[in-house]
Amino acid sequence: MTENNASQWDTLDEKLWAPRKRTGLRKALAPVEGFGVTFSTLFRKPTTEEYPEKPVPPAPRYHGRHQLNRYDDGLERCVGCELCAWACPSDAIFVEAGANTPDAQYSPGERFGKVYQINYLRCIFCGFCIQACPTRALTMTTNFEVAGPTRSSMIYEKKDLLAPLKEGTLAAPHPMVEGMTDDDYYNGKITGPTQEQVDWVKEHRPDEPTLATVKVQQEAARA
Repeated sequence: MTENNASQWDTLDEKLWAPRKRTGLRKALAPVEGFGVTFSTLFRKPTTEEYPEKPVPPAPRYHGRHQLNRYDDGLERCVGCELCAWACPSDAIFVEAGANTPDAQYSPGERFGKVYQINYLRCIFCGFCIQACPTRALTMTTNFEVAGPTRSSMIYEKKDLLAPLKEGTLAAPHPMVEGMTDDDYYNGKITGPTQEQVDWVKEHRPDEPTLATVKVQQEAARA
């Protein structure tokens, strides 16, 4: 310690760092002072959560189980870019991309997430993956019940993560809305399936269950 530093310590006010001395009644109550929090809660009404019979809803922005979202016409948002897997600090996400074809268009653009896995034994629910997603395909729900009886059951596959189809939408694969680009999809210009998409599914997959409930919401864009 230099001479200057030593002189600074010598001039410090002892009241700023010296422990507070107990006197009188405060000294007499010192042995039970540690029970102050206990005594202060003795007469409060207990708040018991009756889980799982009456679960308390978590906060709206709670980071729970992941979800792979869809567009309003039924196409998947995930384009298989793997940015979520790269951003994951615990290496919990595995993505394998597949190529869209005219007969199997699962998402706008050239690629889709063919394989999507999240290992919830590794996931720390940090949210880095949803921040990295460029299409808002991956979000986190408020569902916190992700426990499982086996290690393999804690690895969620794409079918476990895909969001349910909205009422009136058409299950993929099917073509994009005519005249629309993938940028139009990303910019929110798609409001629902078109008649051309419905006709294509009727021709290629006449047994598709969503054909019975589909509602045409949008006309194809004309050049």
